[in-house]
Amino acid sequence: MAAGTMTFAPIIPWPLLALSFVTLLGFTAWTLAHRGRSRPKRTWQPAALRSAAVALLLLAALRPGWDGGQTQTGTTDLDVFFVVDTSTSMAAEDYNGTSPRLSGVQQDVMAIAKELAGAKFSLITFDNKATVRMPLTQDATALQTAMATLQPQNSRYAKGSSVTGAAQLLKERLEAAKQQHPGRPALVFYAGDGENTSTEAPAPMDAGNVAGGAVLGYGSGQGGRMKETSKADAGYVRDKTSDTPQDAVSRIDEGQLRSIADQLHVPYTHRTGTEPTSEMLSQARPGAMGAITPDAPGRVELYWLLALAAFLLAIQEPLRHFTALRSLRPAMRKEPAP
Repeated sequence: MAAGTMTFAPIIPWPLLALSFVTLLGFTAWTLAHRGRSRPKRTWQPAALRSAAVALLLLAALRPGWDGGQTQTGTTDLDVFFVVDTSTSMAAEDYNGTSPRLSGVQQDVMAIAKELAGAKFSLITFDNKATVRMPLTQDATALQTAMATLQPQNSRYAKGSSVTGAAQLLKERLEAAKQQHPGRPALVFYAGDGENTSTEAPAPMDAGNVAGGAVLGYGSGQGGRMKETSKADAGYVRDKTSDTPQDAVSRIDEGQLRSIADQLHVPYTHRTGTEPTSEMLSQARPGAMGAITPDAPGRVELYWLLALAAFLLAIQEPLRHFTALRSLRPAMRKEPAP
């Protein structure tokens, strides 16, 4: 990377820095003049080293640096909520060929997190009930771990799930985030197949605190079979409503997904594993675009080099005293006891 123009970004006001420099120079000159006439050179060297260390710290306070590079700004002021359907139907093998739908969700969530690096992320899942798997955090590694351990609900415990089963929990978490950080935009990415197996009508989704996001749909019109568990030798879920024994087939319901997108005022996109995440994200943040700025020119900080040099100068005096104390110990041991 080519170096640009050197710039300064002082951490304290210029007048105070200038006054500190003048004071330090005056004190150092007086000390050297006073001690230089009456004491040998080795006695005023520590004072000179201390003054040099302070001077380097003052220079570090100027925060010198080279213009150059890129720095990502704006995304640190975002809260991103991932709402993921983990009902049995998300095990259907019709994503990008014959992969489980949930595997597509896992890939897309991490791709979104990478694009929005620096934001805070939260993970909410739902099947029979909604659960906060991960509260808001900037730890992308924690999100990756949480997503990697997600499994579709075992059909033995499935009692019917609503496509908006996480509506109330999401509303509560959005309100809590708004109270904690007023004015901070929140994005919601809903990922599911739209299959509603609850006997009740889906509850409405509240878009009051949603600044943007997207509804991501997984599955196909032809549908896919679902394995009982993630084990390779696991059998497929059977269709209990059929008169003849056969495997159950789950199909995407894009009508439900579009309805959720309309309620949240975000776009809907069908994810098949062949579309780049960037295209989806370009339309996924309509309400928060004003809060996100493009990459801005960065700078290479140099203050730490000055601080390191100051430390190396300052450490010499403690080391000198430590060496002197160690040299005194053998002499003290040799002294006879009274």
